[in-house]
Amino acid sequence: MVESRLSGPVRVVGVGLLGASIGLGLRARGIEVQLADASPTHLAIAVDYGAGRAAEPGDTPALIVVCVPPDVTADVIAAELAAYPDAIVTDVASVKLGIFDDLSARGADLSRYLGSHPLAGRERGGPLSGRADLFVGRPWVVAAHDGISYQRASVIDDLILDLGATLVEMTAAEHDRAVALVSHAPQVVSSLMARRLTEAPHSAVNLSGQGLRDVTRIAASDPELWVQILGANAEPVLEILRAYRDDLDRFIDALADPAAPGARRRIAEEIVGGNTGVQRIPGKHGVDRRFTTLVVMVDDTPGQLARLLNEIGEVGVNLEDLRLEHSPGAQFGLAEIQIVPEAAESLTEELARRGWRIAG
Repeated sequence: MVESRLSGPVRVVGVGLLGASIGLGLRARGIEVQLADASPTHLAIAVDYGAGRAAEPGDTPALIVVCVPPDVTADVIAAELAAYPDAIVTDVASVKLGIFDDLSARGADLSRYLGSHPLAGRERGGPLSGRADLFVGRPWVVAAHDGISYQRASVIDDLILDLGATLVEMTAAEHDRAVALVSHAPQVVSSLMARRLTEAPHSAVNLSGQGLRDVTRIAASDPELWVQILGANAEPVLEILRAYRDDLDRFIDALADPAAPGARRRIAEEIVGGNTGVQRIPGKHGVDRRFTTLVVMVDDTPGQLARLLNEIGEVGVNLEDLRLEHSPGAQFGLAEIQIVPEAAESLTEELARRGWRIAG
């Protein structure tokens, strides 16, 4: 069993995807986890799944992690602080400033509270979607404030590091502005784009490729949850969406008359701006490094993808990322393989020698 920084016990309130994953990750390190949830069914599933045991009267947790919907997070934190006067409390809500201000206005003991937010998730929710490795390599923000000592806050650092996440320290306001840009506004853009598909003819939708799937992947998210998140972080999201609207207006004006002087240049500049922006998105291990993409055709038969991956390993090339595309009706898929640029030529030659078809 891997050595743990935490000694526990840890109480997890709310055993959906994040709560169950935290429980599973801590239990894998031998830490006692006490689970609580408003839904007896969710609680029973999480216990059966191995995320911890059901909380009992008389429990004395050292750390409490609140994993409930954003609109009740402050209420639950205040109740936990009152019920367990010796425990440190954190939460995993995706908006931080409003919760902190609410607790401050109530006079809650902020010397025992420090908000946090793991930037990890899946398209599916609930305890059955929990994974012990959900947070590995993912950023986990700690919303620092002056009301809690470093010594008390260190137990939350231990939680984050034990679960394999990367600790990032920000103020609550900095966090909310950051997630508005990288998470909340993209959700709106994705949902609105996907909405264009609702009345589109089937003949058009059937042409969908990876580009549309990439843009709309997160549009399948839970509407109720996003109403809460966007309502709690409305101001910074509005700022980004208004700037985005200005960008769209410029693009629309250029497309309205593409032959007008300067129109094509304006379109090109907007596309180039996107090129520049996407280059800033961190890649593997959070490193801002560009990779070369090889597109390999993979026959739609059992074992072919596994053979491809195995042979890439045999060649001695490290696979940085992998994306699959399979068009309807086609008897093959496209594996987009990302590797370091210096390995591209040798891998292309070796795969071709082994009979693989390189599409790009």
